[in-house]
Amino acid sequence: MAPAPPAGEAFFPLDEQLGLTSGGITPRGEETLVRLASWMPFDQARELLNDLLGIQVSKATVRRATLQTGGAALAVDEQEEERLKQEVPQAAAGADKQAMSADGAMVHLVGGEWAEVKTLALGEVTRNKRGEVCTQHLSYFSRLSDAASFEEAALVETHRRGLERASSVCAVQDGAQWLQGLADYHRADAVRILDFAHAAEYINEIGQAVQAEGGRLPARWLEGVLHRLKHQGPTRVLKHLSWLAVRSPSPTMQEKLTYLQKREAHMQYPAYQAAGWPIGSGSVESANKVVVEARLKGAGMRWQDQNVNPMLVLRNAVCNRRWHETWTTARAHRQALGTQRRRERSQQRLVRTCWTVVYWARVQQRAHTMVQATPEPVASAGRAPRAPRLGAGYSWRQPFLRRPPSATAVPGAVYAKK
Repeated sequence: MAPAPPAGEAFFPLDEQLGLTSGGITPRGEETLVRLASWMPFDQARELLNDLLGIQVSKATVRRATLQTGGAALAVDEQEEERLKQEVPQAAAGADKQAMSADGAMVHLVGGEWAEVKTLALGEVTRNKRGEVCTQHLSYFSRLSDAASFEEAALVETHRRGLERASSVCAVQDGAQWLQGLADYHRADAVRILDFAHAAEYINEIGQAVQAEGGRLPARWLEGVLHRLKHQGPTRVLKHLSWLAVRSPSPTMQEKLTYLQKREAHMQYPAYQAAGWPIGSGSVESANKVVVEARLKGAGMRWQDQNVNPMLVLRNAVCNRRWHETWTTARAHRQALGTQRRRERSQQRLVRTCWTVVYWARVQQRAHTMVQATPEPVASAGRAPRAPRLGAGYSWRQPFLRRPPSATAVPGAVYAKK
């Protein structure tokens, strides 16, 4: 058995790895702090860092370091997006068969409003040992933005995964219009699949509407309809639902039925399963919980909209297992930005100094010109001459009283008593 390390050196290797010193937190320690804050609230990250490593920092420090790192990583992604749109380079080869799914999750902002965070999940379509179709090696891309901006921003992740070079792609998602636009932007030839759970939800609401109108359905009606939809396709199911809508008409039933009828081409589940495609969008549903809601939707959390995307970039980094790369590029961007700011401040100081020198040179030149232009004073001809200084014989210079002269000394014999 190896001897125990001396007292005070038990955790030295850990300190060395993290780069922690007694003087404060080093860049490696800051990386640990930011990584903790990307998994848990800022205050909990501060407490955990103190409990595990003995590093004391304030909540404001944790928040500032995390958001600055996230902002730098976001700037790097935006630069990469612009490069991809301008240069249009060929993507690296990825998986031959890929699936894409997108959805939105609501986040509470400061001021009480809610905003939708959009997330794209990408993965490789394979079969497991039991022969079941599954999606593996998932990666995520999340942003708080409008649909058009999200389509372009997601190009960073789709290009990295080689989506454009895959031989076949499927898009499993609900029927929202912006999701169709996303698939058109990245892979217009993708096989469009309406999420089976989403279709089942609409069918269930139709059944509830029938019962609300007084109609009667078998106890296992929903189970039978969904089984037929999965294994026989949507044709007979839609005819059955149309017959129910005629017998028990209602606005809700007609709305749900119209939704399904418009997406009949995306509900060919027997053909999808035969081709080895997934028919559920569980990957992006779980991403909403794991990537977005687990960190940004805690009790009492309110986010400023400008801080959401920096945190989402960090969440994508840790969930995609690409933390080291994200941290390295973000730190390099922060250092470059700091160098640029220092140069700009130095240039501004130099310009101010030059203008100050020019200003004082002009002031001195002006003062010298004024001195040269000033005429010499000329004595006035009619000015009276100054009176001479009074001499010692003037009356007020004479003493006012004179002391009388002293009497002449008389011999002592004169005053003798006769």
